Amino acid sequence: MKGDVKLAEHREGPQSASTRPAEPRSVAEIVNTGDPFSVLGPHETSPGNWEVRAILPDAEAAAVLDRDGQTVLAAMSMRLPDGFFVGSFSAPGRPDYRLRVERNGTTEIRHDPYSFGTFLTDDDLVHIGEPTSDAVYTKLGAHHLDLGGIQGFLFTVWAPNARRVSVVGDFNGWDGRRHPMRRRHEGGIWELFIPDVTRDQRYKFEVIGLHGNLLALKADPIAFAAEHPPATASILKGTPDFEWQDSAWMEARAAQNHRKAPMSIYECHLGSWARVPEEGNRYLTYRELAVRLIPYVKNLGFTHIELLPITEFPFDGSWGYQPISLYAPTSRFGTPEDFAAFVEAAHAAGIGIILDWVPAHFPNDPHGLSFFDGTHLYEHADPRLGFHQDWGTYIYNYERKEVASFLVANARFWLERYHLDGLRVDAVASMLYLDYSRKAGEWIPNRYGGNENLGAIDFLRKMNEVAYATSPGAVTIAEESTAWPGVSQPTYTGGLGFGFKWNMGWMHDTLRYISKDPVFRRHHHHDLTFGLLYAFSENFILPLSHDEVVHGKGSLIGKMPGDQWQRFANLRAYYGFMWGHPGKKLLFMGCEIAQEREWNHDGSLDWHLLEDPYYKGVQTLIGDLNHAYSSIPALHERDCDAKGFEWIVSDDRDNSVIAWMRRGDAENSVAIVVSNFTPVPREGYRIGVPLPGFYREAVNTDAAQYAGSNMGNMGGVTADRTASHGRPCSLTLTIPPLATLILVLEQDASETNI
Repeated sequence: MKGDVKLAEHREGPQSASTRPAEPRSVAEIVNTGDPFSVLGPHETSPGNWEVRAILPDAEAAAVLDRDGQTVLAAMSMRLPDGFFVGSFSAPGRPDYRLRVERNGTTEIRHDPYSFGTFLTDDDLVHIGEPTSDAVYTKLGAHHLDLGGIQGFLFTVWAPNARRVSVVGDFNGWDGRRHPMRRRHEGGIWELFIPDVTRDQRYKFEVIGLHGNLLALKADPIAFAAEHPPATASILKGTPDFEWQDSAWMEARAAQNHRKAPMSIYECHLGSWARVPEEGNRYLTYRELAVRLIPYVKNLGFTHIELLPITEFPFDGSWGYQPISLYAPTSRFGTPEDFAAFVEAAHAAGIGIILDWVPAHFPNDPHGLSFFDGTHLYEHADPRLGFHQDWGTYIYNYERKEVASFLVANARFWLERYHLDGLRVDAVASMLYLDYSRKAGEWIPNRYGGNENLGAIDFLRKMNEVAYATSPGAVTIAEESTAWPGVSQPTYTGGLGFGFKWNMGWMHDTLRYISKDPVFRRHHHHDLTFGLLYAFSENFILPLSHDEVVHGKGSLIGKMPGDQWQRFANLRAYYGFMWGHPGKKLLFMGCEIAQEREWNHDGSLDWHLLEDPYYKGVQTLIGDLNHAYSSIPALHERDCDAKGFEWIVSDDRDNSVIAWMRRGDAENSVAIVVSNFTPVPREGYRIGVPLPGFYREAVNTDAAQYAGSNMGNMGGVTADRTASHGRPCSLTLTIPPLATLILVLEQDASETNI
């Protein structure tokens, strides 16, 4: 369907007089027939004699012209009120003609949409319902076509229960009488090629539902662009097909083992990272963000940016988590081309882009998916299955193959068409459990009597299989807050097939611990250690996400106890603990500068705080932690492997000290992580290590450059032969107050004189 297509391939065969329908009684009867081609367009009334019929509301006069647009074949007469025109003439074969329309003192010559044939093949109609196919976004929606020089857009939409669907837009006065679509009964698909329409025009679908009711105008579910909210129309763009320049990045990504590679993710809400206050507090555009955000993230050493949802959404306050157009990047920051340029700039800088993706639910806005054809098409009809009470949103009917195909294809779309490097799937727990946030009697068990959503499970597995099969090197990440087994295990072993899972338990436990006054931490020491009981049951990401700095939770620095010095020391020690802990890392924007205020999506981050050494020190620390994490193999190569972790000190609750060893793939790839979560320095603290040598102090969160007290170990410590903690050698450390140390073995035994 791309490129030049011979016009003859899409011309209707002649309709004989014997099958010709009776003369219509009204324009409404024609429009609502479900097959307007049976009345409109060219019809052979007898051998060699033709009628061309058209609905031309508000036309004062009309004529049928030869293909040259000059020769009049027939003057058209109005047969019915509201603009049903008919012109009769003789022609040796099926005519190739134009319509001349006179209206309000203007004359327009146009092609007739009803002179073209069908476009979707029977195979297309089958593939649209297959979750492994990309037919949803290559066949449905609005696609630009060049038919032998005739430019236009082919509109297709799935609405099997609708009585009538019309295309309305800037090109037809938003009049549903002018472009009723043809129903393809084989798949419940409606289609219409409209010649002469151009890119960037607005459009929607006018739908008469199953029961004859006229619905609110519907945005295209497969729209590739949309108006800036609160406007709600879809915009004609054509299938995204950019000339990418990131082949080196894509090839390198395909060869990468993400479980072994460093992954440090900067979670970002594009609308509030930074704004332009001198211009009405406007958003930065995608291209401005490419110039400002990407270098910032690069300089801090993050490997990825995770975008809060940028699929078009109507309400700013949803942060994107109630999307309305899953195939359109939000117009708040620019065009689809601008977003592609942002992604390409990230790849040029060595930064991956992860999209926060929302297949769990959708809002009930009337122009969206809800009651799309007058029935519960995308959502379950029973609210016990199809409605989220907490969020006031609809739940997709994953058991309907067309809905599953719509969502799986959307995952492919972002990974393939926009070269995104991963999808973080939101609210997976709400998808997996039929009784999620429901009381007894408010949910329906599955066919086995359980609370598992079998359709959602099948969908997630299929989505992951397709994503990994079609986009080498991309990753999928589950925000899943329960103990569901095998979230990040392969589907062939019974898992869900995600690459990684957010470790919500680690986040809750450790934030609870660090929020305590140090005098009480000895009683909560298990909050630090419990996570290691299951740390390698999944491929985990340690998240300090936007969810921890909204809805009255304050900020991370706001959770820290003590005076100003202790608050910042606590936060720095906690970050060091996190970066030294097994698991990939995720930090929400603003947390790297210790923003005091709770996150506000309507304004910029408090960048002015960086004028204060305390806040600047936290930012500097994050950059150094990322550098250490990426450059020290022991800190990332076995993030997801129990062989890469060993406890050294796990039980010193009285001193609130904890220590462990991280190992890389090489025998002498060793890093030691030690945290002191009291304001009391620990001098002469001995910990066992496996190998002799010099252990460089790679990170000390109490260092002066972070606004700490600058207590430490003068750059490193040499291990002696004193056995400790079941190991043949040991280090005698000065552990600063409220601090984390990361030490790296720099010399192996053969290079020491111990």
